[in-house]
Amino acid sequence: MNQPPAGITKARVLAELREGGSRRHDADEELCTSASWPTAALSRVTAMRNISIALVLFLTGCVGIPKDVTPVDNFEPARYLGKWYEIARLDHPFERGLTRVTANYSLRNDGGVKVLNRGYSEKKGEWQQAEGKAYFVQDSSLGYLKVSFFGPFYGSYIVFELDHDDYQYSLVCGPDKSYLWLLARTPVINQDLQDRLIAEAARLGFDTSKLIFVDHH
Repeated sequence: MNQPPAGITKARVLAELREGGSRRHDADEELCTSASWPTAALSRVTAMRNISIALVLFLTGCVGIPKDVTPVDNFEPARYLGKWYEIARLDHPFERGLTRVTANYSLRNDGGVKVLNRGYSEKKGEWQQAEGKAYFVQDSSLGYLKVSFFGPFYGSYIVFELDHDDYQYSLVCGPDKSYLWLLARTPVINQDLQDRLIAEAARLGFDTSKLIFVDHH
């Protein structure tokens, strides 16, 4: 499942919130001593309202569905749980350089899904992992979830191709077509199946020429 966009970390968000709070405090003192405070106050309220609207639109966009992509229906969450191997992916900084990548899904007490992503960094010579949580955006029979790895920041997790018979493979994307994962229950899949799934992703507009095929040896 997808993780926070590059450069957005919990520490950075908290630092910016603290910095922003300090700036607002100084500005409020100046505002209260200004002769034109009624007009300035109205401008401040309008600006804050616009920022709030922009934030809502940003967060909504992060759990959107890319054009021409349709989440699978008749989705059975219980059958999707367990371990999946990452066969191929489009590159993103949060997975860059990782091999032997797996995702393990299990139920949470609050009805959501616990997400545990794990991969090996050859450069650092160590395993890395990230734990998150996911919830269905609509009905649980639709393969459309939102996933978070910290705080209130969620991104789409959309299952748009699935082995409905045996739950042995899936194609997953994020809020836009720069995110794509081919997952399977085994570290290697049949070449014909792999080619078919990649062709389907290409048909929907994903740049499959940039796929990274994950080494599990």
